[in-house]
Order: sequence, then C-alpha cells, then structure tokens
Amino acid sequence: MKTATLPPLRVDSELREAAESVLQEGETLSGFVLESVRMNIERREAQREFIARGLAAREEARQSGNYVSATDMLERLDKSLAKAQAKGGARGR
Repeated sequence: MKTATLPPLRVDSELREAAESVLQEGETLSGFVLESVRMNIERREAQREFIARGLAAREEARQSGNYVSATDMLERLDKSLAKAQAKGGARGR
C-alpha cells in the first residue's frame, strides 16, 4: 500500500502539551494523532450509518403507516431498563 501524509498541523503550545501529557508509555505524538484520526473516521462512519438507518426506518414507517407512539416506546424502554437493573446488568444514573 502506498503511503501518504496528512497536512501538518499548527497548534498552540497548550494543546501540544495536553496531548503529550496523555501519551502512554512508548507512544509517540504522531501515533496518538494517527489513532485519533482513525477513531474519528470510525465514529463519523458509524454516525452516518446510524442516520441512514433512521431515515430508512422513517420512510418505511411513512409508507406502511405503522408507527409506535413515543409514549409506548418510552414505556418499553423503561421496562427493559427495569429488567436489566433487576438482573444487576445496568446501573441507574
């Protein structure tokens, strides 16, 4: 695979110092920045897919006329949460 470079970044000294202060043993600042870029790409892709699924579900509901009210959904979620908390699998906030 052919490699390429990302644009150089100019940052103030406080940001650089903050980034350096959280580096793990053996980690370089370049490695930290690269990992941050990768994680941000993954997060944005997941966000894009989530929105696409939501829009598709909305369209399907419009076409079918089959909706679940917000009240019904909140009741279902409350029951699921209560069940999970009873099992000790979730903690209330």
